[in-house]
Amino acid sequence: MNKHKVIQRLLIFFIGIPLVISLIILLPQYNHLALNIIVILFSSMGAVEFSLMLKAKGFPIYVIEAAILGSLSPLATTFIVSFDTNSQITQFLFVTGAFWVLISEIFLYKHREDFSPVLSRLVAAFSVMIYPGLLLSWVITMSTLTHSTVVILAFILTVTTNDSLAWVTGMLFGKNNKGIFTVSPNKSIAGYVGGMAASVSICIILAYTNPEAFVPDQIPKLLSAALLGFFSGIAVILGDLAESAIKRSSGFKDSGRLVPGRGGVLDCTDSIALTAPVFYVLYRFFF
Repeated sequence: MNKHKVIQRLLIFFIGIPLVISLIILLPQYNHLALNIIVILFSSMGAVEFSLMLKAKGFPIYVIEAAILGSLSPLATTFIVSFDTNSQITQFLFVTGAFWVLISEIFLYKHREDFSPVLSRLVAAFSVMIYPGLLLSWVITMSTLTHSTVVILAFILTVTTNDSLAWVTGMLFGKNNKGIFTVSPNKSIAGYVGGMAASVSICIILAYTNPEAFVPDQIPKLLSAALLGFFSGIAVILGDLAESAIKRSSGFKDSGRLVPGRGGVLDCTDSIALTAPVFYVLYRFFF
């Protein structure tokens, strides 16, 4: 990794992450509406990036269509948690999106005889509704928890410290143990170990410094926190690897260029998207 990219990545870590943390702590109004809006925007932009990768493999979808479909699930979840809207709005918006995807084909191809692109468009449209849209909506769902600020902070730190420490330990100790997953050959065993250690440590530290938010159910607190960090850490790694597989399949090096040192929105939210439902479910189970 060149020096310029290292500097950019460090700036993201030391400036970007504190900004997100400040947003979570200072603006918890309406069940973290400010954060929820950012999730909606990132989901929409991530869906656009994903649509471009899908298009490269013959699965066409309009950019504006991808932006709207990718935002439906987090938008519906925000209506519910921030404005106490009827929970059926989630089903309504999702079904509306699906309805549009299906009936739009009737009008787009009414003057054509070749209907071969129809199935490809359907696959692309439903894909962007789920990834990153449906998965990222679980971040918004966390704001419904009693101690939502602490839980969301724990989640964000579990993901970001895993990614950051994996990068550092990989550079320092991963030279001769790379290639365990061919989909991401530059990632090392040392990096994965460092990242997992970070996730487990964060969950244990926050569980003991915020006892009101981490009251264990049946399993002792230390074990509960360690398991929460361990399985969430695995999800962080798998989220990164899954997006690497998507990028390799489509011939993309990065999902975009919006974030200096990281690439695109999907490059920043891939692990967040996959880890959010895992973290939420396990937190509810253990605590």
